[in-house]
Amino acid sequence: MASAWRRPDLGGLVAPVLAAALFLAGWSALHHGWYTRGEIVDTPVYERYGNAIESGQVPYRDFRLEYPPGALPVFAVPALASERGDEGGFRDAFEVLIALCGAAGAAFAAVALQRLAAPPLALAGGVAVAALGPLALGSVVLTRFDLLPAALTAAALAALVAGRDRLGCGVLGLAVAVKLYPAVLVPLALAYAWRRRGRREALVCLGILGAVVLAVFLPFVALAPDGVAWSLGRQLGRPLQIESLGSAFLLAAHQAFGLDLTMRSGHGSQNLSGAGPDVLAGVLSALQLAALAWIWVAFGRGPARPERLVRYGAAALVTFVALGKVLSPQFLIWLLPVVPLVRGRRGIAASALLLVACVLTQLWFPYRYWSLALDFDGAASWLVLARDLALVALLGVLALPERRLPATVP
Repeated sequence: MASAWRRPDLGGLVAPVLAAALFLAGWSALHHGWYTRGEIVDTPVYERYGNAIESGQVPYRDFRLEYPPGALPVFAVPALASERGDEGGFRDAFEVLIALCGAAGAAFAAVALQRLAAPPLALAGGVAVAALGPLALGSVVLTRFDLLPAALTAAALAALVAGRDRLGCGVLGLAVAVKLYPAVLVPLALAYAWRRRGRREALVCLGILGAVVLAVFLPFVALAPDGVAWSLGRQLGRPLQIESLGSAFLLAAHQAFGLDLTMRSGHGSQNLSGAGPDVLAGVLSALQLAALAWIWVAFGRGPARPERLVRYGAAALVTFVALGKVLSPQFLIWLLPVVPLVRGRRGIAASALLLVACVLTQLWFPYRYWSLALDFDGAASWLVLARDLALVALLGVLALPERRLPATVP
């Protein structure tokens, strides 16, 4: 009797495995040379959260934290894996966990590129940007947990372009529960499911996504509604952070014309205060919402093709980053596994601009950050403006309508 068994096709695993390996090689390089100078780290804050959880305290009820409940494992696991008070041990355990997240994110980006039928050269280029992009951004990736939501976002997009709409929306819900920013992709994912499979499928996807978010949030809302509300309010009510686009223009005016500026620390960042910055914060928020609405509507009016989903998804994420009143260096981590998915010459230009923005960030962060925040350092001020304008240019490349570009560009 002839056997029906066949050897599994392992060819599809090559790109994801190579992507993960490339990421880990880059991660190792981040621990040497100039990358180790002047680090600004968040791990002591994470360690405090983790130790509180380890001691039996209930997050949001017994202690305040500014992150959504989905982020709690990245604080608790390193605390459980290290001795209390051992900052080095906590950081080592944290880095192992986050390195695995980064490797997974690069692998999911490779899977998405394969599902998008990227040619070999485009596949190799996209994998290289997604996996080695952290080298352009610098040591900030080592001590922030943003690689976790970035990996989940990449996994959600990989599932969606593979036709697994329900799975993709479920993973996207988990990403939102870890860090709120992937919520800007929700309208795109639901429109994609609706246009391809009808309203009922879109409603099912919405139900799955909502159920995942509620499953993560509800226990803490039940135990500590005020604490969860404080956490969300702290994120949504932040002032104009010193690295944002609005602040960049004010810093440039300070350097060129002597505009008087005042910095105040708060909400975990350094911010510009006063009537002018407050007005700019409101203008940026309105512009951000308007741009996101335009992106959602423009996608919904066009064909539900996978390549359009990743392009408009990248545009939505860049909009959230570039036009927000807060723009921390780690926000660029969110873009690294998504922007390289965009195809054609548009994708090449987008990936190049993303890498430029990362390099411009590394030129002043962390080395000149405190000079910028405390003394409005001239070189750092101009570098911040250049970085923010590079992100605006990236948004323009992603959002430019198809009719203005050659037919070969999706």
